[in-house]
Amino acid sequence: MSLRTIVKCVKSVERLTDSPAEMKDRFPFKKFFYRLWYRTGEYCLRAFLFLVPRIPQRLAVLMTSAAARLTFAILWRYRKLMEENVSMAMSDQFLPAERKKTVARMAWRNFVWGLYETACTLYTSRDAICASVAIEGEEYLKRALEKGKGVIAFGAHLGNFTMIGTRLAAAGYPFSILVKHPPDQRLARLLDGYRAKVGIKTISAKPRRQAARQILGALRLNEVVLLLPDVFKSGRVNVQFLGSAVYVRRGPVTLALRSGAAVVPMLVTRDAEDRLTLRISSEIDLVKTGDLQEDLAANLVLFTRHLEGMVRRYPDQWSQLSPQRPPSKNLGPMFPDFVQPGVKLKEVKELKEGRS
Repeated sequence: MSLRTIVKCVKSVERLTDSPAEMKDRFPFKKFFYRLWYRTGEYCLRAFLFLVPRIPQRLAVLMTSAAARLTFAILWRYRKLMEENVSMAMSDQFLPAERKKTVARMAWRNFVWGLYETACTLYTSRDAICASVAIEGEEYLKRALEKGKGVIAFGAHLGNFTMIGTRLAAAGYPFSILVKHPPDQRLARLLDGYRAKVGIKTISAKPRRQAARQILGALRLNEVVLLLPDVFKSGRVNVQFLGSAVYVRRGPVTLALRSGAAVVPMLVTRDAEDRLTLRISSEIDLVKTGDLQEDLAANLVLFTRHLEGMVRRYPDQWSQLSPQRPPSKNLGPMFPDFVQPGVKLKEVKELKEGRS
């Protein structure tokens, strides 16, 4: 085999390992396709938001319900993800196939309704937003803010999660959200503008160091920053979640320990009559042993257990739509069982010594 042939083979392998962005730049057709895809999405979004305040509410309700049924039927990939979510969330129960489909359909319906409700807030006054979303446990948020180190709102893609910031911003709380922007900058700026219109500041998840600086800056100003850590697509640490092995990121725990901010669970849930309620729980009592690595380890499990509690309580409202990356086969128990909310430093040391 000649040297020229070897070089051609190496280059062909490099092309196969290119990232989507590199592939897009390499092939003009793909670049055109990506632009067409995002422009189509942008103009559909603009048209939808233009029509929202102009359609009678009764007709809008019928159209949203029809859209939920239609998209659940044709978007088979998302339907499969919803069914996988239900299987995980209700893994402790015997779940017939028909029941799983029913719960998945309810979760998708709640997700679509959440999009419509969020769009409506762009044309709704702050007082009307506060009236449309009840709030429970606001005293926990106020108590956390009194410490002056900011609050990390610990949420999930559950219920109408997009209304967490809208409701708090309408009540006068300075609020930011960490967001993974779409690759198309024009669409990203459009979405940021819509969030800004309801009082929400956007922090881009990438680059990560810049995101961390912005989050820490907001917390120093005693603001509320929302993190949604139930996306297990990538990460450096394996952990058990709802009986399945997943990857988790250390970012939320690292930020909480580094900033000293209070970590307060919150989510917006929907009842049988489509009434929304922002439920704020008491601050998570972080494990602090003085050893940074042990603190990271213990609190990662602590955060994961709080997520499990949220999802198991509202399995028909969990709409996490990112496919999971298969974890390592060498997964073992990452941290000891004594990691529980409210465990004090002295108790942690006693339990550790008892196991050694």
